[in-house]
Amino acid sequence: MIRCGCSRVVTDSNYIFTDLADPIRSFTHNYPDMLEDEFGREVRGVRVSLTDRCNFDCVYCHNEGLGDTRGPLDPQDDEMSTDDVVRFLEVATEFDVDAVKFTGGEPMLRADLEEIIRRTPDSMSVSMTTNGTFLPDRAEALADAGLERVNISQDAMDRDAFAELTKSGAYDRVLEGIDAALEADLTPVKINMVVFEATAGYVPEMVDFVAENDGLRLQLIEYMPELTGNPEWAIDIDDVHEWLAERADRIERRDMHERRRYWIDGGMVEIVDPVENPTFCANCHRVRVTHDGQLKGCLNRNDDLRSMGGMTKPEIRETFRATVANRVPFYGEYMVRDGMGEWQVNEKYV
Repeated sequence: MIRCGCSRVVTDSNYIFTDLADPIRSFTHNYPDMLEDEFGREVRGVRVSLTDRCNFDCVYCHNEGLGDTRGPLDPQDDEMSTDDVVRFLEVATEFDVDAVKFTGGEPMLRADLEEIIRRTPDSMSVSMTTNGTFLPDRAEALADAGLERVNISQDAMDRDAFAELTKSGAYDRVLEGIDAALEADLTPVKINMVVFEATAGYVPEMVDFVAENDGLRLQLIEYMPELTGNPEWAIDIDDVHEWLAERADRIERRDMHERRRYWIDGGMVEIVDPVENPTFCANCHRVRVTHDGQLKGCLNRNDDLRSMGGMTKPEIRETFRATVANRVPFYGEYMVRDGMGEWQVNEKYV
């Protein structure tokens, strides 16, 4: 058990890896109230989108799997209120969910973000994914409210390339945000880099950047054309694994998703490679909440969005149970290749 400076209590995930041959049933837990789907996956975490607004326009954005639906930067009427978000999290803790990650869009466009974090149940660990541009002014306040870790999107250590990828001139601001997160002890600060044709050449510089800065870790995220289109942008992620392996001082393999961690010159690099990786989906223990109060059981699936209605606790409980019960399995079963090699949804799950 770890007690954080914000007095928030974080517990270990408490799992035992038991059977590589059957990735769907690879974990056992000691959580009596936790919901479990029909494939044996318990839901231990939630990923809550607080808005679909964003001050960037990244070329690869899939907006939490919903597509590029971002509108004006001003607050929108369809966003969950502060009370709605907190009420949902309180219900989630009834099912022993012990972790929440706040996302967007850009979650820091919410003026009430500090309040939401402050009111998040103490039993939950709290992290956030952000583009980092607002962290220089708010990192300390967010940490004081109870935020523990951040993931910051940064796809190239090159100002011009960054501008082309994000349609933004905020390169220096993001670097300031990374520094602010480190100073506020929101560590480890994970740098999220989506790896595809336009960014692959910047991986070496990003690896060096992380190795030179204590407290940083690098997550190289496989490009997902089934969500964003432009399949011609995808690269073979195995080539990136091989490049890292040749340079690594040591390599670790996590039980969770069988992710490989590469330690290079003191820096840690991890690849998030969900495409055609059944183990990734088989060990997914998270459900997602859209900014407008709908639950979804899978990033790749939008045909099962379930509204939590008026966001009363009974409605939230009922929707949460239904969403977990209706979760789908991994690639190769839920998503299958057609004769042209394209991903299609298995009709069994339509």
